Amino acid sequence: MTNAEKALQLHEEWNGKFETTPKMKIQTREDLALAYTPGVAEPCKVIAKDKEAAYKYTIKSNTIAVVSDGSAVLGLGNIGAHAAMPVMEGKAVLFKEFGNVNAVPVCLDTQDTEEIIKTVVNIAPAFGGINLEDISAPRCFEIETRLKELLDIPVFHDDQHGTAIVVLAGIINGLKVTGKTKEDCQVVVNGAGSAGVAITKLLLTYGFKHVTMCDKSGILSKASEGLNWMQQSMMEVTNLENKTGSLADALRGADIFVGVSAPNIVTADMVKTMNKDAIIFAMANPVPEIMPDVAKAAGARVVGTGRSDFPNQVNNVIAFPGIFKGALEGRARQITEDMKLAAALAIANLVPDDEVSDVNILPEAFDPRVADVVSKAVIDHIEK
Repeated sequence: MTNAEKALQLHEEWNGKFETTPKMKIQTREDLALAYTPGVAEPCKVIAKDKEAAYKYTIKSNTIAVVSDGSAVLGLGNIGAHAAMPVMEGKAVLFKEFGNVNAVPVCLDTQDTEEIIKTVVNIAPAFGGINLEDISAPRCFEIETRLKELLDIPVFHDDQHGTAIVVLAGIINGLKVTGKTKEDCQVVVNGAGSAGVAITKLLLTYGFKHVTMCDKSGILSKASEGLNWMQQSMMEVTNLENKTGSLADALRGADIFVGVSAPNIVTADMVKTMNKDAIIFAMANPVPEIMPDVAKAAGARVVGTGRSDFPNQVNNVIAFPGIFKGALEGRARQITEDMKLAAALAIANLVPDDEVSDVNILPEAFDPRVADVVSKAVIDHIEK
């Protein structure tokens, strides 16, 4: 039986990846009277006077919604709300298993930006946070920005920021291996969608000075045609030298390559033109932009991918459970840039300096320390 066949069989057996489990037993009339009517009226009356009491008397304090419209699912693309459910169920399970955060999949049968925003605002009273998932760019940028303005609970698009946090953590340790500095590194980010934009923003926030973005057309600049509004704004802070050309041209003399794009688009010859001890994060899944052995043979020093069968897996699961765990416990209203930077540094520091190497720049997803360390970093940077 292939993995694909086994996955399909198991999903049929599971018939959904989780279930609702009550925290109390209802076996007597008194149990019923306390958990439901008439006893349930008491917390309702308290919350009616002060909605903040919902954090004390309901699941709001440790429950988030995983919201998707199914427009950009994994490597599957725009498959719609129904087909997105298995992924959102899986995400909900990861939140619980890795961060002890309750999560509910909410797949919306609309891809209209205004409808999505309105729907999320209307369901927000039941949740302590909103995790946006697999929503296509550039709509995802507006949806997140607007929801952050409208809601008083944290809103986080994991495809953007979870990826960016883990990439930055890996690069921080990659710099320790190579001895390079963020101020001097030439960085190329290939893929100008949600993840590419967020990675670029966080790298700039951390202090990288020279970042060039590329997409399938090559190097992006102010003169590039067909840019969306977010990509246009990124041209104000990237490619300051106004370079033009192909991805191969961009990689010539580069120190770091971050790929969130397509398989097998980086060749060994392209890596050979990069500076000595290059760092390469090739995160297209399941086939990366360049295979690690090919990149290494061509002279790269540190190589990471999104796959679990190679060293240096760039896996969002080491970020998002702890991010929301901290945001919920600290009652954060928003997840800020300072929180993201703190989370990235916390993740990087989980690998002791004397253990950092070209094949060990990130903690394992199953490291039991990760969620708590990230959570603490978030809590310590909540704006009071």
